[in-house]
Amino acid sequence: MAAHARQPEPMPRRLDYGFFGPGSPSWKVWTNPTALIGFQRAVVLEHFDPFLTAAVADSRGIYNDPYGRLDRTLAYFLTVAVADSRTAIEASDFLMRVHAKATGVEPISGQRYSANNPTSQLWIHVTGWHSVLKCYEMYGPGLSPEEEDRFWAECVIAAELQTCKPADVPRSREEVREYYASVRPRLCTSERANEGMHYLLHVPWEKGIRAWGGSRIVAPAAIATLPKWMRKLGGFDQFAVLDKAIVPAAKLAVKAIGSQIRPDAEAKGPLRKGMLAATGLLGPATSRMLAMHLRDEPPVRAETLTPAQARALYGKGAHAQMAAQ
Repeated sequence: MAAHARQPEPMPRRLDYGFFGPGSPSWKVWTNPTALIGFQRAVVLEHFDPFLTAAVADSRGIYNDPYGRLDRTLAYFLTVAVADSRTAIEASDFLMRVHAKATGVEPISGQRYSANNPTSQLWIHVTGWHSVLKCYEMYGPGLSPEEEDRFWAECVIAAELQTCKPADVPRSREEVREYYASVRPRLCTSERANEGMHYLLHVPWEKGIRAWGGSRIVAPAAIATLPKWMRKLGGFDQFAVLDKAIVPAAKLAVKAIGSQIRPDAEAKGPLRKGMLAATGLLGPATSRMLAMHLRDEPPVRAETLTPAQARALYGKGAHAQMAAQ
């Protein structure tokens, strides 16, 4: 090893249990391997919103660096779900600043778009949280009815870190159905939307073997969770025989890499070491966040906070107040 080789940065100690804490459905669902399938499902569905399609197409982020862009996006979702409250609030503030620059004109309607638009942010939030739960049910252990009720309550809390209004966030399985029914008339595809969806399902070889292989392995499982009308609208439907075959195959794959990553320090010894080793298969940002979460170390304060409490302590307004003192 070179004498001046750069050492990895030490991981900071968790300040608290974030917004949900040990045993929460959010910790279970977002740290399960099924979340990778749900995440691909969600980023594909984002393109049914024409304004999000315009933002993605204009920035070209997923085309220039698909692996890095998807890694940072998944890391953000994971941060909100399992990180301590300061890390989550700082990640939210940073993302809002980045999104504030993503503005332009949606070419079909001629209307202006903004990545921070509350309606588009709600679509991102609902499809993200619903997708990971759908895949957790289909390929993982699933939640009890009581846990599912709590999961949707936690989904509403997580929405406070985005620009969407928490009052608009579905609070149950039935409200999710109602939400999809209400937005379906404005969902559409276009040449640029189809380009984005098909690119994310089948990343080209020249973008790297991990992005190329990972997308193709996960895609059939992600597509199998979608209703026919979405698959036909997006032009990525697949044969029914593949739908049936992929379910047991995906379940076996999920079980082989740990099945359920337990966020409450129940996993010990070889199992925990195996989980930590598996994070190397993820992108660097997601891997680091998951490794921090899996460390067998208690937080500085064994408590959960609300987003409002965390923002008062760690948000940009709090930083400005401290600087003025």
